[in-house]
Amino acid sequence: MEDNLAGKIDHTLLKPEAAETEIRKLCEEAKKYHFASVCINPKHVRAAAGYLKGTGVSVCTGIGFPLVANTSEIKAAEAEKAVQDGADECDMVIDIGSAKEHDYDAVEKDVAAVRASVADGRILKVIIEVCLLTDEEKREVCRRCIKAKADFVKTSTGFSKGGATAADVRLMKEAVGGRAKVKAAGGIRDRKTAEEMIAAGADRIGTSHGVEIVTGEE
Repeated sequence: MEDNLAGKIDHTLLKPEAAETEIRKLCEEAKKYHFASVCINPKHVRAAAGYLKGTGVSVCTGIGFPLVANTSEIKAAEAEKAVQDGADECDMVIDIGSAKEHDYDAVEKDVAAVRASVADGRILKVIIEVCLLTDEEKREVCRRCIKAKADFVKTSTGFSKGGATAADVRLMKEAVGGRAKVKAAGGIRDRKTAEEMIAAGADRIGTSHGVEIVTGEE
């Protein structure tokens, strides 16, 4: 079970004060436990890609993260640079303001702009920030992410007022209908919670507690 669970974890370090020594440690842990990826801020992508070359562990980074205050053009440029630096996966945040205004065309166009920069077999995950949306807004945003060709929809940045719940994972899984995968992130700190998310339908888990989850250590 440990190996199966580890292979679903994006091993995460997104605190702004993270130093390169911490990024190196994160990458060493990812290699040791065979995590799916390391998830880091864009400034660390090039270093992480070097540390992880040939290991089978992907490099993932955030786009428009976490406040989604950037324009679509800036997000697309950020994603393009991340890919050039070695990112295999990009986790972008939706235009939450447009979602709350029910301007779903704007949400879809925003995702599509980043999708155009994350090509060549690389993965695009779209963070919908479930704690800020109603259930119907979540469903419609997931549908629009599918139309914009996202590979995953993701629950949360972990920087807002709430994180992942099993109920939201189930809702998102139903909304995408097998046309995309689901990533649960935000507040997942132990094995029991991680397994609950997977049972609810999560294909990936984003957490800064990956080592504790797979080893059972504090």
